[in-house]
Amino acid sequence: MAKKHPRKPSAKTRQTRTNTPPNWPLLALLGLGLAITGYLTGVAWLDSGPALCGDGSGCDLVQNSRWSRVLGLPLSLWGFVLYTLMLLVVLSTPAPTKRWRRVWRLSVAGLAISLYLTMVGLVELQTVCLWCLASLATLAGVVALLAWQRPAATQSPVWWYWPLNSAILALVVTGSLHIYYYSDFWQPPPPAKLEALAEHLEERGAVFYGASWCSACQQQKRLFHQASEQLPYVECSPLGREGPRARVCVREDIISYPTWIIDDRRYEGVLEPEELARHTAFEW
Repeated sequence: MAKKHPRKPSAKTRQTRTNTPPNWPLLALLGLGLAITGYLTGVAWLDSGPALCGDGSGCDLVQNSRWSRVLGLPLSLWGFVLYTLMLLVVLSTPAPTKRWRRVWRLSVAGLAISLYLTMVGLVELQTVCLWCLASLATLAGVVALLAWQRPAATQSPVWWYWPLNSAILALVVTGSLHIYYYSDFWQPPPPAKLEALAEHLEERGAVFYGASWCSACQQQKRLFHQASEQLPYVECSPLGREGPRARVCVREDIISYPTWIIDDRRYEGVLEPEELARHTAFEW
C-alpha cells in the first residue's frame, strides 16, 4: 500500500500568502494602543501621574480609584496584554478569515470593557480620564476597521447572527467585570488588623470626610482595601463636583479632602493606618 504524503500547498496558494500585503491601518492602531497602555502601565508601576493629569484631575481620580486595577494589577497592563495578543494574531495567523475572527473577538471584548469602565467613571466618579478615552477611541477604531474589512467568508445568510454573537460576547465580558468589582466573591478578605482598625475608628467616634471626585480620598480608601467599606466615611459632595456640599460638611467647615476629625482634632490629607492607630490609641 502506497504511503500517503501530505498535500503541499499549490504555488498559487503560497504566492497568495506571501504577497498578502500587511494590514497597515490595523497595525498602526494596535501600535498606538500598545504605546498608550504601555505608557500608563509604566506610570502605574512607578506610582507617578501620567502627563496632562494634574492632582485632582479626572485622570488622577480614575487612576487612584478601585476601578483602575483587576486582580491587583493595573488595568492598563491588561490592556497592553490585549493589544499584544491582537498583534500576535495578526502577525502569526496566515488564514485571513481565521485571523479576522480572532482579532474581532479580542477587539469587541476590549471595547466592551473600555465602554463599561467609562460609564463607571461617569456614574461613580462623575469624571472621565483623557488617557482612557484615547484607548477607547483606539479600540473603537480597531472594531470599525475590522467591520469594514470583514471577509465574505464570515458573512451568514441570517443577518442578525453576527451582531447577536458580538453582543453576547460583550455582555459576558462586562457582566464578569461587573461581578468582580461589585461582588465580594472575587475580592480577598481585608487584613484582620485593618478591619479591626476600621471598626475601632467608628467606635471611637472618628469621622472621615471626603468627596467622590477626590483622588486623595480614593487613595485613603485603598489603604484599607476591602475594610474601607467599614470606615466612618461622610460624603461631602453627594451631587458631584459642581453640586452643593452636604450640610454636615458645611457645619464642620470641611474645605479640604480628605479631612479626619478625631477627638475634636482636625487632620487634613491622607493618613496612613499607623497614624490613625496612633491618634486613636489603637494597638497596631
